Amino acid sequence: MTAVPAARRSELADALRTCRGAFIGVGVMSCMINLLYLTGSIFMLEVYDRVLPSRSVPTLVGLAILAGGLYIAQGVLDLIRGRILGRVGTALDESLNARVFETIVRLPLLVGSRNEGLQPLRDLDNVRSFLSGMGMSAFFDLPWLPLYLAICFAFHVMIGLTALVGAVILIALTVVTEFLSRAPAREATSLAARRNDLAATSRRNAEVLVAMGMSGRLTGRWSAVNEKYLAGNQRASDVTGGLGAIAKVMRMTLQSAVLGVGAYLVIYQEATAGIIIAGSILSARALAPVDLAIAHWRGFVAARQSWRRLNRLLEQLPVRSAQMQLQSPSSRLSVEGVSIVPPGDQKVIVQDVTFALVAGNGLGIIGPSGSGKSSLARALVGVWRPARGKVRLDGAALDQWSPDVLGRHIGYLPQDVELFAGTVAHNICRFDPEAGSEDIIAAAKQAGVHDMIIKMRDGYDTEIGEQGHALSAGQAQRVALARALFGDPFLIVLDEPNSNLDTEGDEALTRAVRSARERGAIVVVVAHRPIGIEAVDQLLVLKDGRMQAFGPKETVLGQVLQRVAPPVPIKIVSDGGVAKS
Repeated sequence: MTAVPAARRSELADALRTCRGAFIGVGVMSCMINLLYLTGSIFMLEVYDRVLPSRSVPTLVGLAILAGGLYIAQGVLDLIRGRILGRVGTALDESLNARVFETIVRLPLLVGSRNEGLQPLRDLDNVRSFLSGMGMSAFFDLPWLPLYLAICFAFHVMIGLTALVGAVILIALTVVTEFLSRAPAREATSLAARRNDLAATSRRNAEVLVAMGMSGRLTGRWSAVNEKYLAGNQRASDVTGGLGAIAKVMRMTLQSAVLGVGAYLVIYQEATAGIIIAGSILSARALAPVDLAIAHWRGFVAARQSWRRLNRLLEQLPVRSAQMQLQSPSSRLSVEGVSIVPPGDQKVIVQDVTFALVAGNGLGIIGPSGSGKSSLARALVGVWRPARGKVRLDGAALDQWSPDVLGRHIGYLPQDVELFAGTVAHNICRFDPEAGSEDIIAAAKQAGVHDMIIKMRDGYDTEIGEQGHALSAGQAQRVALARALFGDPFLIVLDEPNSNLDTEGDEALTRAVRSARERGAIVVVVAHRPIGIEAVDQLLVLKDGRMQAFGPKETVLGQVLQRVAPPVPIKIVSDGGVAKS
């Protein structure tokens, strides 16, 4: 692996340094293995120069037994070395996989959808695979090439020079491989990411593609992207494969050249017959690591690119420092001059929003599509960091809380609901292994979903599958509402919570909002339908990202609702709520 400058020796380098003892052990074993590689050469030298002239069978048997024992020792050491390298790769993965997964989660919140998706995980796999593979063994064997060349020179200068010329040629091929494979490998990686993203997007939207006859056109688009990927991949393979084939031919040519030079020296009585065979074996062994390195160069290039990408990513998203534990919020939510720019964008979509709520308040946020309602909701729960201004709970800005601690005080139902593979109970309790069944059932009852759950095949233990595909859209939304209410959070933000609900679900939502307010929570509801704000007492109107009105619901409705509400007849009911007329 290429050296990393001191300024960039971060978590990857630190993780590798923890394996320093293993690398030292691999280096010692590589020394012993390469010394044992001399067994074949010495054996043939002794057979030709000692056994054949003396015709001594006992000497041959003794040499054969000794050589067999050394070969077994070599094989055992090679096996142990491979297993140690495999453990090094596993140890690197174990020390970094949680951090890499964390960056995958955090990255879209910082740069938006323009991110590498699952590329960091693939990068970690590339580094681990290279550390565990034959390519890494070749790099440990390469430093022993001078030893074999020195022994070849000890046999005869001509044999040494022949082996040296071959080594120079193969090393030159390695350098050429490096320069020629760098660009194709980078291109192949980029094209692979595009292909994978298209496949994942098509899979998520399979129903839309089939229902609207788009599958054929998307298949054509996939074929075009895949064709580019295959072409880029083929270029990378052609470079490494072609140079690898040249290296093999050169190595066999060199072995024959050494035999020819040895034969010439024997003819002129400057070497023995044993030196011919021993020199040939040694020269081949000397260049075997170079040959192996070229064969695995593509993996090395991929691992190096992955190493650099991971380094950059982990530097951009450093480990969060430990933050002082604050008291649980219980009294106030303040939004102070908040302006929001979506991650990875430059356009301000929410500008200078200011308001405050106290415990027990319910706020409805309404406005036309594209007015910034969902963006404001994301800022309220700390998902998006405001470009200007602060969101505070009991006076403390959200960035003063660690995400895991803050999450216990927040309930959030996003506009696009997605559940995770697991049981209904797992999803409601947010996969908290210490959650009690009483708390899970309490959250489900607050959301009005308990009766629906117990009628399922396995009740709360029903597996809902990937992305909750076993549930209908309405069921998933109600389970997600229970997840938002779990643990009695102080701030509850519901973005279009009734978009998939029927009448029963609407009524359950209204009861849940009122119940949360009665226990002292602050509830924020983003709504297009008037029924979504029945149980709130405050109203905020957004238009073009700016706050048009804020205050008691009845007052705000009387002033501006006709200008921003959807074309649904409404009326103010006796309890101050809103209902369809």
